[in-house]
Amino acid sequence: MFGWSRPFEPGVLPAQLFEVMRAADACEPIRGTGLWRPCLRFSTLDGLLFAHSAFPTTEQDAVFFGPDSYRFVRAIKKVALTARRVVDIGCGSGVGGIALAKRGVGAAPVLLADVNPEALRLARVNAELAGVRAETVQSDVLRGVQGEFDLVIANPPYLKDDARRVYRDGGGEYGEDLAVRITRETIERLRATPMGGHLLLYTGAAIVDGRDTFLHAVSSELAQPGVHYSYEELDPDVFADELQRPAYTHVERIAAVFLRAHVAPATGRSRARLLA
Repeated sequence: MFGWSRPFEPGVLPAQLFEVMRAADACEPIRGTGLWRPCLRFSTLDGLLFAHSAFPTTEQDAVFFGPDSYRFVRAIKKVALTARRVVDIGCGSGVGGIALAKRGVGAAPVLLADVNPEALRLARVNAELAGVRAETVQSDVLRGVQGEFDLVIANPPYLKDDARRVYRDGGGEYGEDLAVRITRETIERLRATPMGGHLLLYTGAAIVDGRDTFLHAVSSELAQPGVHYSYEELDPDVFADELQRPAYTHVERIAAVFLRAHVAPATGRSRARLLA
């Protein structure tokens, strides 16, 4: 039921469990069939359970968990960092922030931020299941995040989605806009703090005429004084079926990429301008 979103008869479950599921809106009736369908799906990562939206993820507020979730967590776990406060931007199910919190990264509760209230609801559930300290905030990138932080992680949507589903549509010409915003706003916020910090960003990059369109779009941000970064392709070709759509007519491939940036704090007049 919760692994493959299969319809089921109520009698296959203990009555008390079925009533709890109904009360939690974790299942709904399929009209005229006597069957019910799960409204949630559960996946495992590093021995932890993560609740997310049932398949197919057609709703505007669907909360996705898939291959990118595993690649994202593998990438951020390979980076040996300590932090006082971790912010997971566009947290979705909360998998990135929760995975780092389980490893003891971050002295304060991890902050799980998303524009989608349903994502925040499930992120709270998943943090509770994992036994980690977490706070949630509804935020468009960093606009709703208060206070200082020194580590930002993000796995934003990076496709062009005709249905404009929040978990899937990254905006911009090829879906890169949200990742560009995260990079720009994170660097800006970290430069304005006394200690600076790090950005770990997993996203997709459309390759057009041999050029990485995401890296090209953030090149001026990464060229600022005090910003040092590394960048790599984790998978050269993901979501190949998307290339058949008109929005990707000129795209050769979509690569899964990982950006790691260290941002030093601005000094003197530069920091004063940022704070102003």
